[in-house]
Amino acid sequence: MGSLMRWKGYSARVEYDDEDRIFFGRLAGIRDGVGFHAYTVQGLRAAFREAVEDYRGMCEKIGKVG
Repeated sequence: MGSLMRWKGYSARVEYDDEDRIFFGRLAGIRDGVGFHAYTVQGLRAAFREAVEDYRGMCEKIGKVG
């Protein structure tokens, strides 16, 4: 079962892999594949925000509405 994270109008479904002991997620509602991961919940929040900012920056750079 996953949970949803939201920030700046973006959302991501996040899950935990017990075998690898890592949290991971993927931005939802976009066509591009943007994933992120971390070993802690705090790290996951930071990785999610960084992924959103990186995606927004990339969209701005290429003139794409993100």
